[in-house]
Amino acid sequence: MARYTGPVCRLCRREGQKLYLKGDKCYTDKCPVARRTYAPGQHGQSRKKLSDYGTQLREKQKVRRYYGVLEAPMRKYFKMADKAQGITGENLLKILELRLDNVVYRLGLAASRAEARQLVIHGHFTVNGKKVDIPSYLMNVGDVIEVKEKSKNSPKFKEIQENHQGNTPSWLQVDAEKLSGKIVAEPSREDVDLPIQEHLIVELYSKNNIK
Repeated sequence: MARYTGPVCRLCRREGQKLYLKGDKCYTDKCPVARRTYAPGQHGQSRKKLSDYGTQLREKQKVRRYYGVLEAPMRKYFKMADKAQGITGENLLKILELRLDNVVYRLGLAASRAEARQLVIHGHFTVNGKKVDIPSYLMNVGDVIEVKEKSKNSPKFKEIQENHQGNTPSWLQVDAEKLSGKIVAEPSREDVDLPIQEHLIVELYSKNNIK
C-alpha cells in the first residue's frame, strides 16, 4: 500500500478530530475540522453507529495517521511491543514515540511529523555524529540528534533557532541554539499527549492473531 498523498485535512475530518498534521494551520480558524465537523465524501454527514470492530479499527487508523506509519510497520511495532516486558499498548506508544521523525518533531525542530519525516529523508540530521536519513530509525536513551552543520545556515533552521518553543517533553533535552537534542529517558504513557485509547489497538491485533 502506497503512502497517502492527498489533502491531509481529510484524514482529520475522517477521524472527527484534529490530528495536527498541518503544523501551525491546525491552531488557526482555517482548520477544516473546525469548519466542517463531519467526515469527507458524499455520505460524510450521515451518522453511523460503529461496531466494536469498527471502533478498534478507527483507533488504529487514527494512531497510524498521527505518527505517519503504514500498516506493515505498525504490525511490526505491535509484535515488538507484545514481546517486550510491560503493558503492550504502552510499549507500542513508546516505540512510536522513539521513531526519529517523531523525536525531531518533539524537539521542536519541525512544525509537524510530516515535515520532520521530510527533513530526515533529505538528510538534515545526524544521530550520535552519523548521518541518518531513515524516519523510522528507532532512537535509544542517550542518543544525541543534531542538525548537520551545512543545514544550520538554511532559512528553515535559522527560523527555528529564533522562534523555538520551550515545550519539549521531559524525556527529551533540547539545545535550540545548537539545534540539537538528547534522549534522557524512555517516554512514559503520561508523555503521550494525544487522545489515544491504545487498548483498542491491542484488542484489534490480538483478535487478528498478530503475534
